Amino acid sequence: METTEILIQLTFWAYLLADALAVAVAAIPFVHMLQLESYQGRMYLKWVAKHSGQWTGPLLAGAAGLLLRVAGMILGTGAGAWIWRGGDLLYTAMLAFYGFAALKGQKEAKKPLAYTARVKRLLVPLFILAFLGPILRLWLQSIYMGQLLNGIQPWGGWMDYGLWPELIRFLPGMLLPLTVFVAYLITWPLEKLVQGWYLNDAKKRLLKNPNLIRIGITGSFGKTSTKYALGTLLAEKYNTLFTPGSFNTPMGVTRVIREQLTEDHQVFIAEMGARYKGDIAELCRLVRPRYGIITAVGKQHLETFGSLENVIRTKAELMAGLTEDGVCFLNGDDPICREIYEGYDIPGKKYLFGTEGEGLYMRAEHISVGPEGSRFELAAADGGRIPCATALLGRHNILNVTGAAALAYYLGLTGEEIAAGIANLAPVEHRLQLIKGPITVIDDAFNANPVGAGEALEVLKRFPGRRIIVTPGLVELGEEQGALNQEFGAHMAACTDIAILVGPNGPAMEAGLLSEDFPESCLIRVDTLAQATEKLPLYQEPGCTVLFENDLTDNYN
Repeated sequence: METTEILIQLTFWAYLLADALAVAVAAIPFVHMLQLESYQGRMYLKWVAKHSGQWTGPLLAGAAGLLLRVAGMILGTGAGAWIWRGGDLLYTAMLAFYGFAALKGQKEAKKPLAYTARVKRLLVPLFILAFLGPILRLWLQSIYMGQLLNGIQPWGGWMDYGLWPELIRFLPGMLLPLTVFVAYLITWPLEKLVQGWYLNDAKKRLLKNPNLIRIGITGSFGKTSTKYALGTLLAEKYNTLFTPGSFNTPMGVTRVIREQLTEDHQVFIAEMGARYKGDIAELCRLVRPRYGIITAVGKQHLETFGSLENVIRTKAELMAGLTEDGVCFLNGDDPICREIYEGYDIPGKKYLFGTEGEGLYMRAEHISVGPEGSRFELAAADGGRIPCATALLGRHNILNVTGAAALAYYLGLTGEEIAAGIANLAPVEHRLQLIKGPITVIDDAFNANPVGAGEALEVLKRFPGRRIIVTPGLVELGEEQGALNQEFGAHMAACTDIAILVGPNGPAMEAGLLSEDFPESCLIRVDTLAQATEKLPLYQEPGCTVLFENDLTDNYN
């Protein structure tokens, strides 16, 4: 083979590699979203369907390349040949531009893509799929030309011009969100094998210490705050490990067990999150908890659960998943938790905690909540009383602390140890976290629910000066989302002076605000957090308080 031919071949293959790389880089936003949706294929496809604008860049790149290729074929030799070749180059260049713009946008994302081993495994078939596009075109074109040379009319109709191979060539980029989904399906069996190995290894590590106290905490809301409270209280007596942040999925809990659990730990606390039926049961099979806390059950993640009944059954899976001598504590203030308490039997014991009603193992009384924190007294069923003070805000936080204190008391902590632990409690990040300065900020930006959002408004109501709320409203509530956001807006009217509403739930919240005669001049509608940030200084004044309620509805804002 002559040197010129070798150079041509090398250039050709180098271009194919660059082309596949451009597709893989352009796919980063979609891989990112797949990761944010916890690799749930159904949720990813729902996001893709709702965000058709995200297709625009890749779709335009493929359409432009295809158009030039077709134009070049029609024009024939000469200028047409250059236009024909230019279709490939334009397609690759546009995808590369889109991809690098996406990488730049990653720096501004609220939660950038984490390049985990799973992401790297996903990028391999994605790269191969992108590489196959031009290879398949060459193969189909060779068949096409062979048929023509043999006097066979291939395909017929518009396919006589060889457009089918051209379309195949550009499909991986044109339908990039679906290409990512196909790569996800290809890697799914391998991921299940990998996850199975990690889960089994985590189970062995947990059971290696038969004396380890294993605790599971679940609920529609309040589980993270309760976990931190319980972990802080039990640390007064035990060497305690609890899952950090919102590590509440099987693989998140597994990672904590494998990376942090040691033989010296006496207690392991696992937060258990759920978006589908069976999620809590799966976590119980992993952790095998002896003790459990159900914080509250309500309208959360209805988009994936489908109904409140499915939420209830899923949260109750914790009771069924406890060991035979298990003990479960439930929120007696929550009507649904009381239903679970009365309707579900367990081999072990079950108790209630709360602030009102009969039959409570631990009760919080004489609650005083203000801008500086909270004071209350815990009354145990055996007559013990524990005066408590904490920097935490909101009655619902006191309820979470009561649940943690109930289990701590059951595990043998003294009143003095419980009071000391409660005094040491710090606000959990983004959950009614108070940030003081010339402007007081209440950061409650993590996943609001109807009950928690209402409690946050009551906290804001107690602050002096101008009160401002910045919120996208309540999300993932299925068909009830509009009505619940309208109720949220109506409640907002009595607790705020300025309302900055972000995103698509704005009209429902606005309707609620106006129904309570909220001044229209004090109501601001924006589409993004960036716009809200621009507007906020116009309404601030010294001594005012700003509540950031709930996370944004779009992971890229």
